[in-house]
Amino acid sequence: MAALVWLLIPLVAAIGAGLWGSWANRTRKARSDGPELDGYARFRAAMEKPHSRT
Repeated sequence: MAALVWLLIPLVAAIGAGLWGSWANRTRKARSDGPELDGYARFRAAMEKPHSRT
């Protein structure tokens, strides 16, 4: 019987890890990469412009 108790510990830990993993990787609607990607696109466009020497 004691061996079964020791086997339950990793089982409970695996179930807990699975629940935590699914919670940590959930889709967050408030967090988006849109503004960052727009800023990066503007940066690239600015870097690709030819430089004018005066």
